[in-house]
Amino acid sequence: MGEFAVGQGVSRFEDPRLLRGGGRYIDDLKLPGMAHGVVVRAQHAHAKIVGIDTTAAKAAPGVLAVLTAADIKAAGLADIPVPGGLKRRDGTPMYKPRYPILAETHVRWVGDAVAFVVAETVAQAQDAAEMVVVDYDELPAVVSTAEAPKPGTPKVWADAPDNICFVELIGDKAATDAAFANAAHVVKGEFVINRVTAATMEPRGAAGHYNAADGRYTFYGPMQRPHPTRTELAQVMRVPESKIRIVTGDTGGSFGMKSPIFNETPLVLLASKLTGRPVKWISTRTEAFLSDAQARDNITTAELALDKDGMFLGLRVQTIAAIGAYLQTATPAFVLNAGTLAGVYRTPAIHVDITAVYTHTNPVRPYRGNGRPEAAFVIERMVDLAARQLGIDGVELRKRNFITPSAMPYKTALTFTYDSGDFEKATDMAVEMADVKGFAARKAEAQKRGKLRGLGLSYTIERAGAASLEGAEVRIDKSGTATLFSGSNSQGQGHETVFKQLVCDRLGLDPNEAYYIQGDTDEVFFGEGTGGSRSSSLAGSAFHLATEKIVTKARAIAAHMLQIEEADLKFDEGVFSSTKTNRTLTIKELAAAALEPKNVPKGMEPGLLANAIYTAPVANYPNGCHICEVEIDPETGKTDIVRYNVVDDVGTVLNPKLLHGQIHGGIAQGAGQVLMEDIHFDASGQLVTASFQDYAMPHAHDFPDMEVESCPAPTPTNPLGVKGAGEAGAVGAMPAVSNAIVDALAEFGVTHIEMPATPERVWRAIQR
Repeated sequence: MGEFAVGQGVSRFEDPRLLRGGGRYIDDLKLPGMAHGVVVRAQHAHAKIVGIDTTAAKAAPGVLAVLTAADIKAAGLADIPVPGGLKRRDGTPMYKPRYPILAETHVRWVGDAVAFVVAETVAQAQDAAEMVVVDYDELPAVVSTAEAPKPGTPKVWADAPDNICFVELIGDKAATDAAFANAAHVVKGEFVINRVTAATMEPRGAAGHYNAADGRYTFYGPMQRPHPTRTELAQVMRVPESKIRIVTGDTGGSFGMKSPIFNETPLVLLASKLTGRPVKWISTRTEAFLSDAQARDNITTAELALDKDGMFLGLRVQTIAAIGAYLQTATPAFVLNAGTLAGVYRTPAIHVDITAVYTHTNPVRPYRGNGRPEAAFVIERMVDLAARQLGIDGVELRKRNFITPSAMPYKTALTFTYDSGDFEKATDMAVEMADVKGFAARKAEAQKRGKLRGLGLSYTIERAGAASLEGAEVRIDKSGTATLFSGSNSQGQGHETVFKQLVCDRLGLDPNEAYYIQGDTDEVFFGEGTGGSRSSSLAGSAFHLATEKIVTKARAIAAHMLQIEEADLKFDEGVFSSTKTNRTLTIKELAAAALEPKNVPKGMEPGLLANAIYTAPVANYPNGCHICEVEIDPETGKTDIVRYNVVDDVGTVLNPKLLHGQIHGGIAQGAGQVLMEDIHFDASGQLVTASFQDYAMPHAHDFPDMEVESCPAPTPTNPLGVKGAGEAGAVGAMPAVSNAIVDALAEFGVTHIEMPATPERVWRAIQR
């Protein structure tokens, strides 16, 4: 379809509606008789609840209900689901505490949900919430990831004496130890990957409506996984899944944070049932800092063994990872992405030791990359450290150890089996695009202006589109226009645009006439949702299968109507034609004809519509080379990114505009963490970065024009040949920016600088 074909940089079909104020976000929802809820949150990181007095709050003007843990118990609701399946170091099952909807006997982080107040207006609910009196017996708290497993540290859970949730051991320890014993060089690095938060443009929100007439709950809210959430929520509410409907409108960002069931989800549903009114809760920005799940927060010691020629022999990694006060759905999944530690290198022996610990802090959950950026940071910082220690150019050292295209598929010494890629070619493209040869001149020019200039490179790879299922449906109505139903939910990525491209390009339809539906479990027949860079490969492939079913059926109907063999028909640009007849039939003509039984072959159902569930048997592995240049003012320590170039391999490029947008956004999040973002608690567990006055967020002016090119190696793992792109930017940016900063500071003997590399931290490194 020409300008709308797959591979074209089609502008987003979503944007005109959003730019004209037509967005349908959760706070736009207004249902008749809607009441409003406010959560009463813990003021201490760790305390015993001695008592809760709700008398004054219940008597306050406009108050309809005040819920506590006793009301949750009386209603018979279950706890929030938590994952399992891993083990501790001694082989016993991982420690998996309950996650109550409202705190019962103890609070375990500042922001823990204690009570829920429902009133006619938000202001009335806020006023009444301040009247809820909670009598606390404050207890010692631990917020430090490093301190959590040490003897004598305050315990988050009394029956988890060492605060350890699970330990995961990956790789071959004996082979790795042997590799180190035979190494000519051993390089060691210690890294603190700080805690950050998603800070989504749209804060979390939830609205619930219980229909007493049919005993059915409807939940409205921004989320990534409507169908799996319905399954879990039915378990919490203790009702059949058919009694739950999930409706997701537009979502202003998520990055993994809005994926699980939060406390407010069952609270608004129960409150609606008890009050007979729809109930809505909307997070304030400060409340988001206190109640949203957070991310990253781990401490790693790594060692890289090399032979005399700089060939990698072994990698040994030990990590302590914080998971906060409670487990959340999919939280342990970051261990599955530890395979990213192998990088793009032929390291024959690797062993990884991961210990997950509880702390008196917000729960930690998957966030853009979910373990991949952390792992990529470690391996690419280690390669840079090795290059400096051995006196080998960083590009050259990487090339010596790259996995070659001829070795694909390649099973690493950890858990991943890479499908395709040409790492040396992509590196060469990036080096040329970034004009690495001209860096020395740019560095000298910067020096004349009193600036330090550094260049950092990373080559990272990640797992995307993990083995799973996804659904899609295409219906062509009698007028010949299409309706697309997607099981994969957008939070701003542009799903509507790329799926319309896929379907309409194949069927020869105008995408402006197609209608797109997502996020409603009563309309979309099946879906697993969005996460882990899976939508292009899984949902895209599901739409591909559904569209092929329609083409196959339309071909049979066309052959029947034209009275020729199906094999004699050609289908191109939405038209069936044949050298055996001078007649043609368009897909639009067939859509109308297919609803008349006389036009349909015997035994075939009328109508052009099809659904499909695509099964991905294995993951795919996007990869890419990032090259970053920074300038640092030695007088102030301020770091500016002045050049940024990327060559990425995401397989078949469906829409370059959307791809570049994903890469740019990921770079901003990765660089934001390296330069400025930081969640910080004081020793008592109070969050001291609970607003944008204290939590620095990157702005557009913090970045230069970021150049992105593609070096596609289409993957054989799905029919479209696509690899996930949503997290690639964040995975590559963290090590590239850090390597550039260290390079700029190398003349001062700096070999590493912790995140975030704030002006003060950089200035102090220079002074030392």
